[in-house]
Amino acid sequence: MRSVPTALTTFPKLLLLAALLAGTWTHDARADKKTVCSITVNSPDESEMFQRSLPRDEFEFVELVERGRPDWLESACRKGVRCDMLIISGHFDDGTQFYSDRLDAREFLPVDEMERISCSDSCPGLFSQLKEVYLFGCNTLNAEALRSASGEIARSLIRSGHSQADADRLSRLLAERHGDSNLDRMRQIFKDVPVIYGFSGKAPLGPTAASVLERYFQSGPKEETGSGRASRKLLSLFAPVSMTSTAGLTDSDPKASYRQDVCRFSDDRLSPAQKLHFVHEVLGREMAEVRMFLDLLAKYTGSLTVPDRITPAVSQELGEIARDQDARGRFLAFAHDADEPAVRVRMLDLARFLNWLSPAQHRAEVMSMISEQLAGDSVGVTEVDLACALNKERELGQELDRLQLSPTQAAKVTHAAILACLGSVDGRARVLRALTSPRIEDIAIAEVYLQHRPITDVQELRTVATGIAHMSNSEAQVRALDTLARGQVSDRQSLEELTRLFPLAKSVNVQRSIAGILVRSDYAAMAKPGLVRALRQHRLKSPDGEDMIDILLRRLEAPQSG
Repeated sequence: MRSVPTALTTFPKLLLLAALLAGTWTHDARADKKTVCSITVNSPDESEMFQRSLPRDEFEFVELVERGRPDWLESACRKGVRCDMLIISGHFDDGTQFYSDRLDAREFLPVDEMERISCSDSCPGLFSQLKEVYLFGCNTLNAEALRSASGEIARSLIRSGHSQADADRLSRLLAERHGDSNLDRMRQIFKDVPVIYGFSGKAPLGPTAASVLERYFQSGPKEETGSGRASRKLLSLFAPVSMTSTAGLTDSDPKASYRQDVCRFSDDRLSPAQKLHFVHEVLGREMAEVRMFLDLLAKYTGSLTVPDRITPAVSQELGEIARDQDARGRFLAFAHDADEPAVRVRMLDLARFLNWLSPAQHRAEVMSMISEQLAGDSVGVTEVDLACALNKERELGQELDRLQLSPTQAAKVTHAAILACLGSVDGRARVLRALTSPRIEDIAIAEVYLQHRPITDVQELRTVATGIAHMSNSEAQVRALDTLARGQVSDRQSLEELTRLFPLAKSVNVQRSIAGILVRSDYAAMAKPGLVRALRQHRLKSPDGEDMIDILLRRLEAPQSG
């Protein structure tokens, strides 16, 4: 239930999200009516209930979204719209954007853009007098931290001279400051807004939310709406579905300085060179805090284009950073101590961008990390996935000889998969054999590996298909078949091997998995009458109604055009 954002590519150079920011609250004496603005990217039920319930002589309603027009907020800005209340309706499950579950919907509202516009103070009039914001989406005010301070943070602080007690205390402070929950981000975006309503967990669907709003307006005094004071009545009615309220950050808030730091990465009024100067400033701080800034550092440096980087001012700032050997040494020491391989890789990638590592040094660092993992016997699905992703461009193949494994180590499926990700022919053969193993753990490793390095060789495919047909563990066989299905098997001999397995299968799930492979194949070219008879004669009874076997049968029996 996700829509594909197609209009965002036109957004960055528009003032379109000139919105989602609340500047200083000031009263517009010219307006006798309160203006209720709505941004409807999914359900209109909530905003329509406000319209039906509030008196038109006291409230004016403006829908900011203009369907089919990507610059709808810029348009509202040019028209001089000034909002007293804002209602946003949209799915917000992953906390990155408000979006619609309609496949034909093009409108959506990214949090990064909300933050950028808020920090840049673009078109401040639109939301300068906001008193209330209503966020109708799941987890919009969830207080769960998106970042945490792992053990590496405290170790870094100890290395820089802090006691264990101080390191623990500072780690807690950094986790609180940089947690960046949805609640934190909305408070930062809607700065100075007195009341922000949202949901700490799952939000009600539009019709349900509208029903609760209707009860509220029928039972409560309408004069409190738009007053800038949180309504106890509204919160109590929505309490069973996790509604909560907060206020936007103020300049006196303990987190105000953090908002200033965050804004310096996204404020459009700052040039790329000025932002890089701030990056250098951050890199000079305690490395524990630098680690907490890693997401923002990586996001900003990754946004710099080649034309940006070759401008004299930016080139000069990059040169200053590259020559900062103190920051480089502390940064790489922290990277070597990182608890999570993925974090270490991201730090090494940033070091390469900052010219703290040459391409050859970067490869050596990555291989050193992989070697440490293999020696420590800590390889699992996550590590295999990361190794294959790191070698997506096959750059690490030339470094394969750096890894020295004993025969016992190389025989392990996990280790073989790492070697296969790096280009080892023997490692790949070992992983393909693991796909037909009775051990689910081995198949899981093969499954992850094949997502990166699918089977394209016909002989490999036939060998694997034959091996799967002879597996005795039904659960493992289903997992292996489902893995094979993702590669869309087209080899006739392999398909016939799997078809012969169908009557012998002892599990309906095995039969369903075989049907899933055949549905994705060129089933029309197979011997249909015999296949249909085999499917109907030998299919096991379905315990839960129609399944993939029925779908395959319908397609095989459908009249063929041409």
